Amino acid sequence: MGFSYQLYSSRNFPPLGETLKMLSKLGYSQVEGYDGLFAGLEDLGQLRGELDAAGLSMTTGHFGLDMVQNDPARILQITKAFDIEAVFIPAVPDGERVKDAKGWVELGQQLAEVGKPLQDAGLIFGWHNHNFEFAAIDGDDLPLDLILSGGDDLALEFDVAWAVVAGQNPLDWISKYSARLVAAHIKDIAPKGEALDEDGWADPGHGTMDWQAIMQALRTTPCRYFVMEHDNPNDHERFARRAIAAAKLM
Repeated sequence: MGFSYQLYSSRNFPPLGETLKMLSKLGYSQVEGYDGLFAGLEDLGQLRGELDAAGLSMTTGHFGLDMVQNDPARILQITKAFDIEAVFIPAVPDGERVKDAKGWVELGQQLAEVGKPLQDAGLIFGWHNHNFEFAAIDGDDLPLDLILSGGDDLALEFDVAWAVVAGQNPLDWISKYSARLVAAHIKDIAPKGEALDEDGWADPGHGTMDWQAIMQALRTTPCRYFVMEHDNPNDHERFARRAIAAAKLM
């Protein structure tokens, strides 16, 4: 099983070409692009050349909802250039992260509609969660349930650590949406009061999460993309190195 790396983790450590070389040397075979990278990407050929030189493939990508809705042709151009297989919406803006049940249902319906051109082109399309999708709202369902109710073809990239931050048991959600789960973010949470300079995140296998049990559960699902992520590492080489070493033992 090849492991992927969310390039957002290295956004503060340019140049990208050097990051790709570093990831290749550490044993990664895949990377995941992010919306900030794609928004400013003019020369697709240069990045494709750097990926090829490093022996890496970009199998998945995060694209903002606005881009998916307003410029699907550009997304299809990018996904074709890099042979991206799955597209995920990473979030909505901060001001749109509190809704009632009706609002979350409408977001799910919107996702199902705007994703059709991508799905028609053969791409997997879905949602990547944070912690706000687990906030208590009116009714029995949580926001993540209502988002995914928008369409049976919406896939899930499960950010396991954000679910834990929200006080959820990730194994319950892995079981609940096992049929939709095609990707997972592998990240970890530092003990309370530690790693404050890294926003409380830890390298996978060096935090408080039971990744052995989580990976065992993920492997019972269709999940095929296992993506290392750290939202704010102060040393991206250390994070990338320790993450893949730990994952190989999970």
